[in-house]
Amino acid sequence: MLGTIVNTCAILVGSAVGATFRKGLKEKYRQVLFDALGLATIVLGVNAAVSNMPKSEMPVLFIISLAIGGIVGTWWNPAGRIDRWSARRRAKQGAVVDHPPLAEGLTTGCLLFCIGTFSIVGPVLSALEGDNTFLYTNATLDLVTSAVLAATYGYGMMLAAPVLFCWQGMFYVLALLFRDAMPDPMRVEISIVGGVLILCSGLSILKIRDIKTINLLPSLLVPVVWYLFK
Repeated sequence: MLGTIVNTCAILVGSAVGATFRKGLKEKYRQVLFDALGLATIVLGVNAAVSNMPKSEMPVLFIISLAIGGIVGTWWNPAGRIDRWSARRRAKQGAVVDHPPLAEGLTTGCLLFCIGTFSIVGPVLSALEGDNTFLYTNATLDLVTSAVLAATYGYGMMLAAPVLFCWQGMFYVLALLFRDAMPDPMRVEISIVGGVLILCSGLSILKIRDIKTINLLPSLLVPVVWYLFK
């Protein structure tokens, strides 16, 4: 678990640094970072989905996953809950609620941190072979990404750290209990769904389409459940 702990700490440190120095950035520079992040997020999402599509054993599974996950997420409505919590927190501090909604930033951060070869295969290699190379590499990338996100969304981005810990911890435990708990087909389907969600986040960041991506996050669990039962 050392690699996962390092990765989690990297997000906490990056978020703290980005949020601390955000007031020193002029609005025009924040907007540039915001646009750059949105464009990068769209590219990463498209790449994750398209590159894994040819490997899919069940090409319609990602559609089913998005449908089921969307219904469950809309019923639970975590986006609304987080936005209300964030608004109350800023109101108590006497701040004007003029920043981008925290839910948007957390969704983008969690997806960027959790979806990808490093964050999925890394914990498995760490558990089975004691190799933390993937996780250390991922920690470096997440350190920079979390700092950029926190420069826009603030200290709330630190909430993405425990999400990453639980995500990687799940694969770490599964790998210890069942050496074949994460077959390649499962990883492929998770990457496709995750790619679509990352793309949705990019569209929201650039204000092309206001998609409550965080309400679609349960979609990531559908492929896992499918292959566990299969």
